[in-house]
Amino acid sequence: MEAPAAPHSPDEHRAAPVSVELTVSAPEQMRELGRHLAKLLRAGDLVMLNGELGAGKTTLTRGLGEGLGVRGAVTSPTFVIARVHPSLGDGPPLVHVDAYRLGGGLDEMEDLDLDVSLSDSVVVVEWGEGKVEELTEDRLHVVIHRAVGDTTDEVRHVTLTGVGERWVAVDLSVLSA
Repeated sequence: MEAPAAPHSPDEHRAAPVSVELTVSAPEQMRELGRHLAKLLRAGDLVMLNGELGAGKTTLTRGLGEGLGVRGAVTSPTFVIARVHPSLGDGPPLVHVDAYRLGGGLDEMEDLDLDVSLSDSVVVVEWGEGKVEELTEDRLHVVIHRAVGDTTDEVRHVTLTGVGERWVAVDLSVLSA
């Protein structure tokens, strides 16, 4: 005789986050990390970048743009809020957003129509924590830690965490190779 099945909670079927931690010791290595990460991305992916000013968020995104093969120089979109970089091949475009100056959550972000862009683009949002999570249950959180204060230390500690079903089968550990 079998024991009765345990009751299911609504969160039971959610995928556990998948994480990897890396150490990056130079800006070129951060850019290279972006190029390698681009190979794991596809249209519909949301990448949230968080870290102190000067941590390397835009440098990482520059590498993503190179890896995705998009048109245009990837620079910080701080003053224009968002830039679209069309693909030069058959890959997805890159939508690069800087949410630093945006105060409100998703309401303010809706004006950017990110939900429309998300399905056919790779959307990267700097300073997106607490602002864009509602766009999709599947997203990649990238947190970059660096020494703060008066320092010339180039070392960064990068934590990548895949959230949702999309990231369950993605082996983020290949980025540390």
